[in-house]
Amino acid sequence: MSRVAKMPVAIPQGVDVSIKEDVISVKGTGGTLTMHANSLVKINNEGGKLSFAPSDESREANAMSGTMRQLVNNMVVGVTKGFEKKLNLVGVGYKAQAQGTKLNLTVGYSHPVNIEMPAGIKVETPAPTEILIKGADRQRVGQIAAEIRSVRPPEPYKGKGIRYSDETITIKETKKK
Repeated sequence: MSRVAKMPVAIPQGVDVSIKEDVISVKGTGGTLTMHANSLVKINNEGGKLSFAPSDESREANAMSGTMRQLVNNMVVGVTKGFEKKLNLVGVGYKAQAQGTKLNLTVGYSHPVNIEMPAGIKVETPAPTEILIKGADRQRVGQIAAEIRSVRPPEPYKGKGIRYSDETITIKETKKK
């Protein structure tokens, strides 16, 4: 059995987990998240803890039990604490401004870039060169952060562009005569 799947997922106070047929839904203060359960994994709710076990002895069932456990754990953490990604803008004149559900970027193009945030995702700009993306769904927060970064990825010679706060850019040496 997968080592990850052996650890049960603790359900904190104020979080409601319901398992119906092939749908798992987690409801908490941060919102409601749903996911389709895989038929290769058996899920048991015992005394405020969710346990995951493979339904048969196949390699795929073993792998999916650990995957399902981690996805459900991310759902529980998302509706209680939430997830966030931080992006930094590096470059002269590069700035970001959050206006409600829109993010306006000025990143060296001849026009400003406007990105509409989907429902459940909040964007903040604590400083003109910082973007903070928050939400309950870990996958969507990471996807939106990647889409914003793809507007102007960091270039390897000066390091200008939009980067994750914990990302390190290896700067290349310029051509020599």
